[in-house]
Amino acid sequence: MRRLGWLLTGAALGFVAAHFVNRTPEGRRFFTRVNRGMEEFGRAFASGYEAESDADGFDEDLEAALRDLPDAR
Repeated sequence: MRRLGWLLTGAALGFVAAHFVNRTPEGRRFFTRVNRGMEEFGRAFASGYEAESDADGFDEDLEAALRDLPDAR
C-alpha cells in the first residue's frame, strides 16, 4: 500500500510540474513536440497493425493458390 501512495504522489507531482512548465513558451513548444511525436507513433502503430492484418489475408490466398497448383511429380 505504501508503494501505491508513492506512485500516486509522484503522478500528482508530475502533473503539477507539467502544468507549471506548460505556462512558459518553451514549455508549450516542448509539449507540442511531444504531442506531435505521440501522434506520429500512433499513426505508425495503426499502419503497422493494418499491414499485419492485410498480411494474414495474403497467407490464406497463398495457401489456396498452392492447393490449386497441378501436381508436378
